[in-house]
Amino acid sequence: MRRYFRALVLCTVFAVFSGLFAYSRLFYSDVSVGNGSRRGPNPPRAAAAEPRSHNTHWYNRYIMRQRVQKEASRPDPPMHLAVVACGERLEETLTMIKSAVLFSIKQLHVHIFAEDQLHASFMEALEAWPAFIHSRFNYTINSISFPSENTAEWKKLFKPCASQRLFLPNILKDVDSLVYVDSDIIFLQPVDHLWHFLFQFNSSQLAAVAPEHEEPRIAWYNRFARHPYYGRTGINSGVMLMNMTRMRSVYFKNDMTSVGLSWDELLMPLLRKYKLNITWGDQDLLNIIFHYNPDFLLEFPCHWNYRPDHCIYGSNCASAEEHGIYILHGNRGVYHDSKQPAFRAVYEAINKFDFAKDPLTSLLDPLEKELLKTTHTYCGKSHTLFTKRLEHSVMNINRKRPRQR
Repeated sequence: MRRYFRALVLCTVFAVFSGLFAYSRLFYSDVSVGNGSRRGPNPPRAAAAEPRSHNTHWYNRYIMRQRVQKEASRPDPPMHLAVVACGERLEETLTMIKSAVLFSIKQLHVHIFAEDQLHASFMEALEAWPAFIHSRFNYTINSISFPSENTAEWKKLFKPCASQRLFLPNILKDVDSLVYVDSDIIFLQPVDHLWHFLFQFNSSQLAAVAPEHEEPRIAWYNRFARHPYYGRTGINSGVMLMNMTRMRSVYFKNDMTSVGLSWDELLMPLLRKYKLNITWGDQDLLNIIFHYNPDFLLEFPCHWNYRPDHCIYGSNCASAEEHGIYILHGNRGVYHDSKQPAFRAVYEAINKFDFAKDPLTSLLDPLEKELLKTTHTYCGKSHTLFTKRLEHSVMNINRKRPRQR
């Protein structure tokens, strides 16, 4: 009996030591972790190093947070807006700039290209604006300049100096992107919303414009053009968003040579070939360029470039019917005659508005009353489209106005 008892004790001791041995081997050997990977034995310093790793983690988070805050405090690069003013376009151009600055959200840099005799007048008028308005934008005034070859020909193409826009990529070499507008443009919505189209460009697109017309039966290009044009009805270049970095770097297909030409190589041969066939000057040249390079162009809807053609024969801009007018384009001088009183009413409302006054009672309300006097015209019958988005823009102005003490 005693012999069996001794055997039992020996077996128990052996089992205990075997278990301890197996446990130690398991602890110091490779084991599977939750994601299926394998880990070797922890080095002796692993336990001591863990608090340092924990502190490093929080230190890294602190550094990252400081960087984010620093980047957030860094001002966004400004939006760039370009306009060309020649002849009797001083007041019209100032009114366009006023509408752009009044409603925009981000900082705006305006590039004014004007004849030398207008520089002092522009500076005097702009410097007279209130200080809180100057905090929203800055500007540069540039002389009109064309390539030395055929300068006079470029300057008189269609309208005085209008073809200057064709040379902006080579003049403003440090500017990546900009919005070009004719002087007869009125913004009824922040420039920021048009600027956002830049982020919708695919890898090949380098410009965005609106079609010349939405209704082919009354459109000009498909009925009268004697040269190639873009799409079904051509494009209108009065509002043009340009990625100039891409414009400077790509090669354009054309009908003059089998090889692609850069932007500055393309313009003069194009003018020589089509000079006798173009009616609308540089806009026709742009239509020809994008006819052969349609993948370079993004179309935005007509409410971003709303002209008398969209209402003179009845409403034919569906996107304006849905959203209201974002940008008003008073081409053919309608801001200054009595042919389209609805367009003139909007222009005069912006032109006469005093920055120091309440935009609701001094801009929107009087304009709505004036538009009601235009309902005898086709465009006047659509008068609610002229203020639909303007109302939203006016409501947002007061958030940026300085508080009265």
